[in-house]
Amino acid sequence: MQLSVIILNYNVKHFLEVCIKSVQKALTHINGEIIVVDNASHDGSKEMMQHVFPEITYLYQDTNAGFPKGNNIGVAHAKGKFICILNPDTIVAEDTFAPSVIDPSQPA
Repeated sequence: MQLSVIILNYNVKHFLEVCIKSVQKALTHINGEIIVVDNASHDGSKEMMQHVFPEITYLYQDTNAGFPKGNNIGVAHAKGKFICILNPDTIVAEDTFAPSVIDPSQPA
């Protein structure tokens, strides 16, 4: 696994869905994973993740442990050589995770 992308969510279902779709496109040509840590959202994020993105690692927390601890939960589950932590209102470009960007020793 080359890259683990961790997204910490709290009650921003729409932003989360758009973010994940952009990350999926950016991961098309590399071996990567997406991990969503949810800090006890109550806006339907959990149901959206289960129905729209069942293949993505989704770690629902019963309480909101805050930003640092939520990200650390994601990092603890990550398998990638590299880790990228994103806020759910982020949209990444399709070439954001190109091999030459995350590992300069790799050809473009």
